[in-house]
Amino acid sequence: MLTRQGWLVGAGACILLVGGRVLGLLELFALGLVAGALLIGSTVLVHAARLELEVGRVLHPSRVHVGTPSRVELAVRNLRKSTTPVLRLVDPVSGTRGADLLLAPLGKAQRTVAAYRLPTDRRGIVQVGPLEIVVGDPFGLATVATVAAPRVQLTVLPHVDDIAPLPYTTGQDPQAGVRQLNSLGRTGEEFYALRPYAVGDDLRRIHWPTSARQDELLVRQNELPWQGRTTVLLDVRTAAHDGESLELAVSAAASIVTATARRQDLVRLITTAGSDSDFAPGTDHVQAIMEHLAVVDTSGDANLRRTLEQLNRRSTGGALIVVVADVPAEDVRAVSALRTRYGSVTVVQIERSAWDPKVPVGPPESGAVLRVTREQPFATTWNRFARSATGRPGALAAGRR
Repeated sequence: MLTRQGWLVGAGACILLVGGRVLGLLELFALGLVAGALLIGSTVLVHAARLELEVGRVLHPSRVHVGTPSRVELAVRNLRKSTTPVLRLVDPVSGTRGADLLLAPLGKAQRTVAAYRLPTDRRGIVQVGPLEIVVGDPFGLATVATVAAPRVQLTVLPHVDDIAPLPYTTGQDPQAGVRQLNSLGRTGEEFYALRPYAVGDDLRRIHWPTSARQDELLVRQNELPWQGRTTVLLDVRTAAHDGESLELAVSAAASIVTATARRQDLVRLITTAGSDSDFAPGTDHVQAIMEHLAVVDTSGDANLRRTLEQLNRRSTGGALIVVVADVPAEDVRAVSALRTRYGSVTVVQIERSAWDPKVPVGPPESGAVLRVTREQPFATTWNRFARSATGRPGALAAGRR
């Protein structure tokens, strides 16, 4: 493939040939022939180059939080007996100019390594590649590019603050607030429900009277109801966000999810756009939530009131934490109205002063919401609230009446 310089030389050769022919100047005609021959020779040279390379590319790590370093490590090894020409490695990176590296000629079985850092200053997906090895002629007139590695992606997860989880809640959730079992049986387990028999189940757990009535083997399922449950609602309405408010809200939601999961509680993420992770145990569930938060964006179809109505109809108990931006007071009151359906209701409000230095900080906190401002960032506000609520089981719900 001709480079920009090669196209210019080709155009100049044509002009010289035509000018020399029309004007009858042998010198111009000869210069045109030389330029054309140089262009043809460069093209043949780069296409005749034979490369046998072993190329390795490692993205490490492939998932990071905002601000955490991530880098691409490249390793190139020459498998031919002859020395390679100067190699140019081009690796596109979304949102940047990409990586453009030059490697010195490699001898037989010689190996070289290179690395470059990826941008992790904002959450999202960073596309890397495909990696191309470009061979050019000494005059820079023609190049040949070969794909050496496929496209990969880096997931930049939201920034997570080190915060304390909320105290165990009290309310209608039968599994919230239980720090230890009040076992009624000798096995230390509570009877939870009957379920169909599955291969591998202990035959001693079969409930024979019910199995006889249902004509199906049913097994006693014993659960340990120690896990609390926390629902995190993230407001992603386009009209509710401006500037950096969404980034701060997403970071707050990610921090709450992480702190809750660290205590082995069940956590659920809901957005006003309709996405719902539901409750599930394990790190895979938390990782899936984080990956969703890495790409979540504002939505014109998101609806806070509709989401609150659904939460009111299908309450799961436990704690409800709603993360909003600078929304009207009636939206905050609509959230607080759910306090009778959950063990606790907490509103985290990202005010405009948290990201806009031109906006003055509002009056002191009223107690109805946790206000995140420029002077009181999220981690400070949250930890102070969590410490004040520890040991006072009814404080979380009562503070919102």
